[in-house]
This record gives sequence, C-alpha cells and structure tokens, in this order.
Amino acid sequence: MLEFKTTQTLKPNAEILEAIKDYTYKVKKGTIKHILHTNLQVIEPTEYLITYPATLTILEYQVNEISNKPFYITEYNQKYNLKEIIQILNKFKV
Repeated sequence: MLEFKTTQTLKPNAEILEAIKDYTYKVKKGTIKHILHTNLQVIEPTEYLITYPATLTILEYQVNEISNKPFYITEYNQKYNLKEIIQILNKFKV
C-alpha cells in the first residue's frame, strides 16, 4: 500500500481571492505529497470553486520554470495565466 507524506501545503493566491471576493465560492488548499520509499511526488492543486454568478472550477498548480500558465479552468479545458484569469472573472461581475 502506498504511504504519503505531505511535504508542502499550497496557499490560495491572494490576487484570485481579491478578484472573487464578491462571488459565492469555496477554496480547497492544495498539497504536495511525497510517496514514501520512492522518488515520486503527487501534486494536488489549489481549487477555487465558484458557484455564483457563474459556475467555474479553477485549479492552480505549482509552477515550474517551464510553464507560465499555472491555472486551469475545467469548464473550458484550457490553461491560463493570472492576467487571463482576472479578465475572465471580471466578465462575470454583476
């Protein structure tokens, strides 16, 4: 059986939280877990679940130097950077 050890807890992005403060949302903190007795890691992304005024699920992955788009919107099946996410969220403002 696999054993996991949490090596890091990922905090929610302050700029995203500022952009969605007027919405109805839930945030699930992400974690980085190490699989014991291996050299593998499992990354669980920070999840922003927005339920009103639109339904969006934004996943934030920890960025490495290669990727500059750490956000993924499951409803659109695309990656975004922070600037693009802010623009999308501003479209839904009432």
